[in-house]
Amino acid sequence: MKMNLLTKILIAFVLAIVAGVLFGPAIEVVKPLGDLFLRLIKFIMVPLVLASLVVGVASIGDLRSLGRIGGKTVAYYLVTTAIAVTIGLVLGNLFAPGAGLDLAGTTDKVAANETPGIIATLLAIVPTNPFAALVEGNMLQIIFFAIFLGLAITVLGEKARTVHTFFEQLAEIMYKITGIVMRFAPYGIFGLMAPTVGQYGLSVILPLLKIILVVAAGCILHAALFYSLSVRLFAKMNPFTFFKGIAPASLVAFSTSSSAGTLPVTIKCTEENLGVPTKVSSFVLPLGATINMDGTALYLGVCSLFVAQFFGVDLSIAQQATIVLTATLASIGTAGVPSAGLIMMTMVLASVGLPLEGIALIAGVDRILDMFRTSVNVTGDASAAVVVAASEGGLTSVAGSREGK
Repeated sequence: MKMNLLTKILIAFVLAIVAGVLFGPAIEVVKPLGDLFLRLIKFIMVPLVLASLVVGVASIGDLRSLGRIGGKTVAYYLVTTAIAVTIGLVLGNLFAPGAGLDLAGTTDKVAANETPGIIATLLAIVPTNPFAALVEGNMLQIIFFAIFLGLAITVLGEKARTVHTFFEQLAEIMYKITGIVMRFAPYGIFGLMAPTVGQYGLSVILPLLKIILVVAAGCILHAALFYSLSVRLFAKMNPFTFFKGIAPASLVAFSTSSSAGTLPVTIKCTEENLGVPTKVSSFVLPLGATINMDGTALYLGVCSLFVAQFFGVDLSIAQQATIVLTATLASIGTAGVPSAGLIMMTMVLASVGLPLEGIALIAGVDRILDMFRTSVNVTGDASAAVVVAASEGGLTSVAGSREGK
């Protein structure tokens, strides 16, 4: 009996946990498999995002439709992010993960990374050299460049038919390469997960188990309640169908801790398993991989309270409202790469005057927290694609249109 990709990934996931527990740090020997998989994902990421987003914008057909789809997408992402960080704060207040925790002597002070202001962040989206943005993998600038290319193609119509065809064919080539790369996913996931389990083990995880459980519970709660409700109400889709369809991408996100790196798999799953048309998925998903960070926002809310509780600081309602606003903005500016949320934590802690040294408390288990929040980020991108597609004429057949499944 031939196993599908999801079954293979699940088997690799379980084997990785078992191998990590049995062999401990010695399992580091399989890490090159994970490193190779990440390199392959990064190898296809930039051309795939550029081609798919250009085609997605150009395929919408007119500027009015593009504005409508873009408005729905951004509004959905902002609302879900605000809800996610609120859930994080509620759980943080209920379970107080940082209260009474004693890690004296186990943390070091960390230097805070300076974060740009909102205006500087917005200006930085516009590339001074779009080709440098492609080389550096600056996703916000690549998205800006791709959207403008797609807009120009739309305005020019037949005059830009050759360029439109080029990007359509490039996108198809990248989808094919994605299918080939994904055949290696189970081995790559084993190479990523086993060393992580072997490195941390129970001795390091147990002292901070409470915050791990709170973040994990928040992520599961947000996905199970809000995403289920969204796809049911706005797309008339069975939540079980949705979560089953996006499961391969969610597992890859959990293993790689990179929503941008998981983008090829997310596109594949939403189109083939959930019936999202290419013109929607190729616009909504690349945008979501950069600005939609529900899991990161939830993590920022929980961890801010964790740091406050650890240092004995009582946060007022106004300060917690500030965290909601700052975490929402910070999560939008967070790059879809591993541990970027830890860097953005400095902005949130500084907004309410919490000690930046608290970041060191989180750093030890951040990789584990990153897995949960990234999985939610990717699932949220898919839910947005389903909801927007349903509002723009409905979902297509889920029989699958891409090769290389």
